[in-house]
Amino acid sequence: MLAAPAPAPATEPVSAPASTPALALAPAPPSAPRQFGAASDDALLGDARGGSDLASIDTTLDTTLSGAVSGNSAINVQTGSNVIQGGSFANMSGIPIIVQNTGANVLIQNATVINLQLK
Repeated sequence: MLAAPAPAPATEPVSAPASTPALALAPAPPSAPRQFGAASDDALLGDARGGSDLASIDTTLDTTLSGAVSGNSAINVQTGSNVIQGGSFANMSGIPIIVQNTGANVLIQNATVINLQLK
C-alpha cells in the first residue's frame, strides 16, 4: 500500500507543479509458452477415469501363512510399549504397513497383496 505524500507546511504557498510527466509503463512480459495442450472433454476423461471394472478382472489373490510357535518359554521378561508419533510417517511414500508387538514368543505373520491394473 502506498502512502500519500505529506501535505506542505502551512507557511509555504501550495502550488501545482508546472507539468507532471506521464508515468512510463513497463512493457508487458511476453506470454508464457503454452505448456499443455488443449483440455480434454468430459466424455473422454470419463472413459479414462479409474474405478472398478469387475467384469473384466479374472484374478485370484491368495496368501497362505502357516507359522507355528511351540516349545518356547519366557521367564522374567519385561516388555516395552510401541509408540507411533506424529512425524513417524513424514516424507513417507507407498503403502504404510505397521505391525507392532510388545510380547514375547509371538509369531507375527503378515501378508499384503496389491493388484494394480493400469489400462
